Amino acid sequence: MWLHVDGAWGGSLLMSRKHRHKLNGIERANSVTWNPHKMMGVPLQCSAILVREKGILQGCNSMCAGYLFQPDKQYDVTYDTGDKAIQCGRHVDIFKFWLMWKAKGTVGFEQHVDRCLELSEYLFNKIKNREGYQMVMQGEPQHTNVCFWYIPPSLRNIPDGEERRERLHKVAPKIKAMMMECGTTMVGYQPQGDKVNFFRMVISNHAATKSDIDFLIEEIERLGQDL
Repeated sequence: MWLHVDGAWGGSLLMSRKHRHKLNGIERANSVTWNPHKMMGVPLQCSAILVREKGILQGCNSMCAGYLFQPDKQYDVTYDTGDKAIQCGRHVDIFKFWLMWKAKGTVGFEQHVDRCLELSEYLFNKIKNREGYQMVMQGEPQHTNVCFWYIPPSLRNIPDGEERRERLHKVAPKIKAMMMECGTTMVGYQPQGDKVNFFRMVISNHAATKSDIDFLIEEIERLGQDL
């Protein structure tokens, strides 16, 4: 059995001493994917795959093109990744991450992660009992994704049922469209299974402030008041 961990977004918690316990056991995985361009703010694109078994990437992807990858090179080819990846020729995307790590340091990355999770917790605590908001999942978020519905005044006294669900499904897209037209904020939304469209606020910019979160809440209410 092969155990793979998709840490594209959540893998960055390993940079935080406060939050890395949420990934306890990841060291047992056979492979892990991680996208520093998501949580860490590295410019697109920057993705990594880490594997436990030495030589497996080359074994899976090698095309043994003799005109490119001569088998009799008389130097260490450990870091020659050309014949270990599907793409062969590609940008050295990880170099951007290395430069940022050199500039910010491990402590800087840790502060980045901690700050983003602090802001997501602030957002959660601001809206969990606020009139007009309903959380998609109970309990504090484990990462920076905060999922919620905004319930306009016109829907607050309608009992749960097909009509309410159909109307609520249209709320997030309408508010998002007005946000984009106004140029004020940009928040994603999505359905999930039998759950109608809800906002999925993802915080990855450590320069954001609590005032920005307050503005977001007020802007959603302003735009959705008359829906």
